[in-house]
Amino acid sequence: MVDGIYTLANDGVYDQLIALLNSIEANASHLPVCVIAYDKRLDRVQQEVATRKNVTLLNDPAIFARWEDFSTQVWQTHLSALQTWQEQGISGVYRLSCNHRYVSFDPEAPFDRFMYLDADTLVLNSPDLIFDRLTQYDFVTYDFQYKNPSHIFNIASPKLLEIFPPERINSEIFCSGCYASKRGFFPKEQRDWLVSKLAEGESEVLYMRAPNQSVLNYMAMRSGLSIHNLALHLSKEQCTGNSVTSLHFEEQNHLLYDHGNPLTYLHYIGLSSKLFRQVCAGDNIDFPYRDIFLHYRYLHEPENRPVFTTKPTVHNAPPSIKQRFLRKLKLSR
Repeated sequence: MVDGIYTLANDGVYDQLIALLNSIEANASHLPVCVIAYDKRLDRVQQEVATRKNVTLLNDPAIFARWEDFSTQVWQTHLSALQTWQEQGISGVYRLSCNHRYVSFDPEAPFDRFMYLDADTLVLNSPDLIFDRLTQYDFVTYDFQYKNPSHIFNIASPKLLEIFPPERINSEIFCSGCYASKRGFFPKEQRDWLVSKLAEGESEVLYMRAPNQSVLNYMAMRSGLSIHNLALHLSKEQCTGNSVTSLHFEEQNHLLYDHGNPLTYLHYIGLSSKLFRQVCAGDNIDFPYRDIFLHYRYLHEPENRPVFTTKPTVHNAPPSIKQRFLRKLKLSR
């Protein structure tokens, strides 16, 4: 039985990938890592993976094709998705390469059991508890997405509650940025069955703005897999948050604590890869838990960590008077 961690990356998220790999090395070194290629922009990623003994790169067009074909078939059943994306200048399925994460279920994938993490994540504690729960469940998650199903499914669809009763939506939906499962789920026969159900009209429940996340939830829930969310099952004394949007975490020794409990992971959800590139290039842009990101990003090269000498700007600060004037001037021309 081989356990491991997957992530999805290209050179565009290089700085975040380095931070993630270093955080796993520091806090979960017993787990191997497989980086799934997002696209062909991999020069820096390949160079980095080659220097790490416990990290591999999965870049197999044949495996990717199976899951890209499935994703395309899924969205071909939707009445308006492909046309809407085309009108927005998007060819084919929106962010199709995000669905490369599905290869973790492929029979040719390297891990029997796995945890998938987006590259904009830090591992801050051993995920052994998550893997332990995989002995009892098909999917293990640890997030609070169930509080907002509107980013998973089209909640305006009358079919949604016909397919999934409220109690399942309130307990099973999850963020696709972190989940654990097992190799071998969703063989071709099951994928074909899922596409057939979507073609019967169920595709209207999918959420077009987060296609990989919506489809993955549909796949797991419609297939009747057992989904266990630690956020719902851990005691209040044990449970922690995990999102950068929670501002009350306390840092100690490059780890984060939620009311005294150590976080398993921190997801910098909603922050663009451009922001991380700018900060690593020396721009003094502040964002929550920036120091802990920089610690792991430069864990093995502290001499290259940027030294900020200017006053920090906030990453989501409103535009200045000058910026507003320039925008208005541009619009008037």
